[in-house]
Amino acid sequence: MVKILGIDPGLQRTGWGIVQAQGNSLSYVAHGVIKTDAKAELANRLNTLYQELLNVLQQFQPHEAAVEETFVNQNPASALKLGMARGVVLFTPASFGLKVAEYSANKVKKSVVGSGHAEKHQVALMVALLLPTMPKGVVDDAADALAVAICHAHHRELNVRFKNAK
Repeated sequence: MVKILGIDPGLQRTGWGIVQAQGNSLSYVAHGVIKTDAKAELANRLNTLYQELLNVLQQFQPHEAAVEETFVNQNPASALKLGMARGVVLFTPASFGLKVAEYSANKVKKSVVGSGHAEKHQVALMVALLLPTMPKGVVDDAADALAVAICHAHHRELNVRFKNAK
């Protein structure tokens, strides 16, 4: 049995979700959204992101983490800030000793919905179907993070099977 932390990174809102996987069976553990104050200095926003993710890691003790890769932003300043937030999101679970996988948005959508071009509401619906004990009304960022965790669980299981078949 493995607990997986999925993260949908953002500077303003970072979604997180935890699933437990045992073979092909998945179960919901927890979810949330870390919000930073848009008026605060960048360093303080990054610190908030770090501290809140650290709290999640300490509280839920996941075994692995997965992060969604982000789209390239047209605005260079926004892309740079998002890149810094991604750095914190990748670093925090790694500093906690976790293996951290990364998945493109298309791969996450294809793994969860079956189409790499699925819309947000389709992803949220499938996440709810795959995790029936999840509370109703999960916001997009957290649903996306749960989708990242589900994607990792599927790909992780495939990798384990492939290694065992050799």
